[in-house]
Amino acid sequence: MSDAKLARQLPSVHELVKKAAPGAERHYPSGALTAVAREVLKLWRQAIMERGEMPPALDDLVQEVRQRMESLLRLSLRPVINATGVVLHTNLGRAPLSAEACAAMERVARGYCNLEFNLESGRRGSRYSHVERLLIDLTGAEAALVVNNNAAAVLLVLHSLARGREVVVSRGELIEIGGSFRIPEVMAQSGAILKEVGTTNKTHPRDYERAIGPETAMLLKVRPSNYRIMGFTSQVDKEELVGLAARHQVIVVEDLGSGALIDLERHGIGPEPTVQDSLASGVDVVTFSGDKLLGGPQAGLIVGRAELLRTLKENQLLRALRVDKFTLAALEATLQAYVREEAEQALPVLRMLTATPAILQQRAVELRRLLTGRLGHACAVDLRRGSSRVGGGALPMEELPTTLVELRPAGLSTVALADRLRRSDPPVLVRIQEEAVLLDPRTLTEEEIALLVEVVVVALAGGITQKKASNFEEKAISCANEALYDQPEEDQDDPDCV
Repeated sequence: MSDAKLARQLPSVHELVKKAAPGAERHYPSGALTAVAREVLKLWRQAIMERGEMPPALDDLVQEVRQRMESLLRLSLRPVINATGVVLHTNLGRAPLSAEACAAMERVARGYCNLEFNLESGRRGSRYSHVERLLIDLTGAEAALVVNNNAAAVLLVLHSLARGREVVVSRGELIEIGGSFRIPEVMAQSGAILKEVGTTNKTHPRDYERAIGPETAMLLKVRPSNYRIMGFTSQVDKEELVGLAARHQVIVVEDLGSGALIDLERHGIGPEPTVQDSLASGVDVVTFSGDKLLGGPQAGLIVGRAELLRTLKENQLLRALRVDKFTLAALEATLQAYVREEAEQALPVLRMLTATPAILQQRAVELRRLLTGRLGHACAVDLRRGSSRVGGGALPMEELPTTLVELRPAGLSTVALADRLRRSDPPVLVRIQEEAVLLDPRTLTEEEIALLVEVVVVALAGGITQKKASNFEEKAISCANEALYDQPEEDQDDPDCV
């Protein structure tokens, strides 16, 4: 039979819609259902005419239309279970918020709020006032400002304080982070003029001294949060830069990136400079992220000298970079936890980072017990020692000791299991290593553990219907899963992943 005759065996759009609507999980809007049915038939017609595939049965077409409709009507942005052990996973939204931060966002979402209204004076107020005092008290800065992310913070500082003038930066600090965000390009967008000094691995005070001239506005120090240069290296510390800047009457700005407000070294993590340390060394302006080591919402925080921050606040660019009421509500609640000295208990990121090996082992043992009791011989469940990662471009060399739960399914590849878990509801993200699926309890909450067990049971029982993956598809699935752990902080090109 010719391909054209085979294609004519496909039902009409009307027939397919009529068959798909009754018995569906919920009512489908007729217009959307018709559009989906038309698209499904179009794709199958192409498959028959171009690749010689056989037309599917009507019931299979109905199932495909219903699945597409469910996918269309389901919210795309949804919660996932992070079992990778990467705490600040950029692809998974970085820092989970505290219960207090979530409650604060819900309160302001349900009605009106005093976002830009001063309740004392009865006049218009500043949205930044809700968090500025907290940031001043916590960091020791004279003034503070919040924008929508740290890239915006760097852009605003450069545009406000160095537009049309030179900014001196060490070559070893000309970083690139995710989405091709590069310091040189940001500087060009800001109107500042980049002046590189030193070499990739070594920069000395004399390099800065020679570079400073009449057109110099700023010495910029950038914390290389997502990489480290090892070996024969030398960089100029903050105190030396501050002294040099004072002699030449220019300012020093530091982009800390992650922006820790507590000393993590007492938990064996780091070293990672705190915002307070940078300001205490004499740095004029410091920028950092709200959703990394701070443990709050996505935001770019700027703290420093009042006269410089005043210039930033008067910049018309600020309106394009400003934060909304939800960010401010979550940030205020997060900062309040630091003020109350409860951050390490209240903020999920800090709880995960500071969880002890003994606690993680207890969680892993319990997770293994629950899985073994439900899976029987369908999957071997063991424990192994391993390490978690901070992620989010923070502390790239840091490996946090943990106990991993290892799954080796019988009669199913680890790639296929990881794929099923990722397609589950809720989706579960895992690591694949040495032909095993690994679950790291560091990034699992107690509430998620029981749910995770149910998802694994369903996945191993074939709960996800899918055709057998080809070698090419398995390679793609494997790359996608491994990328979750191996390249967590930012999107990176990998020629072997498609």
